[in-house]
Amino acid sequence: MNNKNKGLIATIATVVLCGCPGLFMCFMGAMYTGISFIPGADIDINGSSDPASATALGVTLLCVSIVFIVIPIAVGFFTMRKKPEGSVEEVPPPPAA
Repeated sequence: MNNKNKGLIATIATVVLCGCPGLFMCFMGAMYTGISFIPGADIDINGSSDPASATALGVTLLCVSIVFIVIPIAVGFFTMRKKPEGSVEEVPPPPAA
């Protein structure tokens, strides 16, 4: 198995394990944040009906989801990019005395 296949498998695994939950958290965070601004909404976040707790949870989920979404992008970039060919010259060792 060459490096390109390993990179593809790593990218797919991180998309499934980090990217999908990150998108779910992003949608839930946006929903919690949006609902906290609706007057008279029935909010129950861990037993609290305070809209500030819904806003705090929503913003927290949005921040964490950004990290989870960036991880597969970074893994895909670093594993699938073409490595630059080194132009370092081979220097022969000095002759034995």
